[in-house]
Amino acid sequence: MTNAVYKPLLSIILVLTFAGCANNPSSSEDLYTSRQFPKASPIKATKPKPNAPYTAPANTPTDNPIHSNYAQRFEVQSFIQQMVHEHGFSQQYLTELFTEAQQLPSVIRLETGADHTPGPPKPHLGSWSRYRAKFLTEEHIKNGVDFWTENATAIQNASNTYGVDPEYIVGIIGVETFFGRNIGKTCVFDALTTLAFDTQRRAPYFRTELEHFLLMTREEGYQPRQLVGSWAGAMGLGQFMPSSFRRLAVDFDKNGRRDLWQPHDAIGSVAHYFSKNGWQFNSPVAEQAFGGTDKSTIDLSTYEGDEYWQTFPNFKVIKRYNNSKKYAMAVHQLAQAIKGRLSLSRSYN
Repeated sequence: MTNAVYKPLLSIILVLTFAGCANNPSSSEDLYTSRQFPKASPIKATKPKPNAPYTAPANTPTDNPIHSNYAQRFEVQSFIQQMVHEHGFSQQYLTELFTEAQQLPSVIRLETGADHTPGPPKPHLGSWSRYRAKFLTEEHIKNGVDFWTENATAIQNASNTYGVDPEYIVGIIGVETFFGRNIGKTCVFDALTTLAFDTQRRAPYFRTELEHFLLMTREEGYQPRQLVGSWAGAMGLGQFMPSSFRRLAVDFDKNGRRDLWQPHDAIGSVAHYFSKNGWQFNSPVAEQAFGGTDKSTIDLSTYEGDEYWQTFPNFKVIKRYNNSKKYAMAVHQLAQAIKGRLSLSRSYN
């Protein structure tokens, strides 16, 4: 094991600050196999609102779709009846909506590929080095500084309102969607319908998310098939699933609608998410260590050998977003690198 493995985090930040990287920004599509998918909980009924007549958008994003006649399937009809009786939806509205639904074969392939046998994953030499290279790039850091600068007031307000360190708000958005550049192009309604009715392992979870999605679109005034996101149904700059959207998204710009496709609402919502999951302001996230000494120490495989990191409660909060130690460490290191670059640029101005 080389001494380079144990260079402090500051060295990582300085290297990234002064050395450019040619890696292309990674799509967020590979982030969802480690998502935490909790057991479904009862959904609070909302006051029924009049349903506007359903109109299919002229240019719905497609993904080699197959028209599957969802509205004629027994399990979909049962779902429609549930939405009518529990939430006051119009049966005609939902029937027309599911008549337009498209099965997305690529979503089925991605969900099937996420299946795995029980037990911890086998370690792969250099897995952290490869993962880090997707997000700890010069392009990510530069765009992170630009995003922070362009949205400085909203980020500071969100930090003050929810008690979340601003660099981690920026870091999450950077890892999730490259600051809004990779929000996904999949029709969220088609993705959730496909996952709910044409896959097996997590179908109950995705059926619940579809229920939340339809309630969300009614509450916020969205046309269901006009919203795009990830293949797993995550939406906006912060990639919220519909249940998280309904529970934690905020109208941070006070324009009357929670819109996570816009930076200010996304910034406020990410901060709110962290706050509700126990973020401790101005507290450590992770520090480099020299061996696996206790349960709070994690190991990450690099090409030079294992890195060891002492983690703190805020690290677990990041993992509530995505239950992967590599993901949480990428957010941590990107956040610190952007903060370091921004501080450096301000010192020269």
